[in-house]
Amino acid sequence: MIWNDHKGFGKQIFILAKNELIKTYKGAVIGPLWAVVKPVFTLFVYWFAFAIGVRGGAARDELGNGTPYFIFLMVGFVPWFFINDAILMGSKSIRANSQFVTKVSFPVSAIMSYVTLSRLFVHFFLSILMYVYMLLAGIQPMWSNLEFFYYCPLMFMFFLALSWSTAPMCAFSRDFENMIVSFMSGLFWLSGIIYNSYTIEYDWLRKIMYFNPINYFVNGYRKAFLTGAPLFDNSTETIIFFAEFAVIIFLGIFNFTRLRKRLPDVL
Repeated sequence: MIWNDHKGFGKQIFILAKNELIKTYKGAVIGPLWAVVKPVFTLFVYWFAFAIGVRGGAARDELGNGTPYFIFLMVGFVPWFFINDAILMGSKSIRANSQFVTKVSFPVSAIMSYVTLSRLFVHFFLSILMYVYMLLAGIQPMWSNLEFFYYCPLMFMFFLALSWSTAPMCAFSRDFENMIVSFMSGLFWLSGIIYNSYTIEYDWLRKIMYFNPINYFVNGYRKAFLTGAPLFDNSTETIIFFAEFAVIIFLGIFNFTRLRKRLPDVL
């Protein structure tokens, strides 16, 4: 089982996650800080566009409660940055770290763990910056802010479990890897990152959006930091998400177990 592979390797996984960040930005003067600079610059561009360019950001209040659109947007983008990296880097993790499969005695499933964990480090830092900005902008702290500690670990586990399927399959076929890369742009626009999926005009389409797990986390972060909505306030959406999560875990274990023994020959 994947869980058993991790026994006794907790410290190594943590160290490798840190080294993964360093390796990714090796040769750069500011090193791993580039992992933060890119999303911060992206948010700056949106801030300028909507907080300055579009009449002080008040033109599109997606929550209907006076929240500036840029803050609405920022709270959606912060989980998306993690999700995007977790999907792309998680799917490439085995091929990019083939030495752990072919030359070193190291549990293969731990590769996806430390690669995804390295992106979680960046996510924590961005989340802190986001929260500080919101406080400075006048957004009041709420008890619902603690929901972050539900959504964040759950998000990590969901996309880690997804990588149990995608990473071995990408190791076998670059076509599968290219397909994932091609789909990411579409996933961005089909998820409620720049709009509020709960206010979609058509009821049937609004319910279809419940099947998008990215939407679940983006909406969850906005509930935690902006609306103060309680956990599990939408039982239908919650049930659908956990049903999908169970399927992702099952498929991940099945695919990884089926392909693991063939990976050294492929790589």
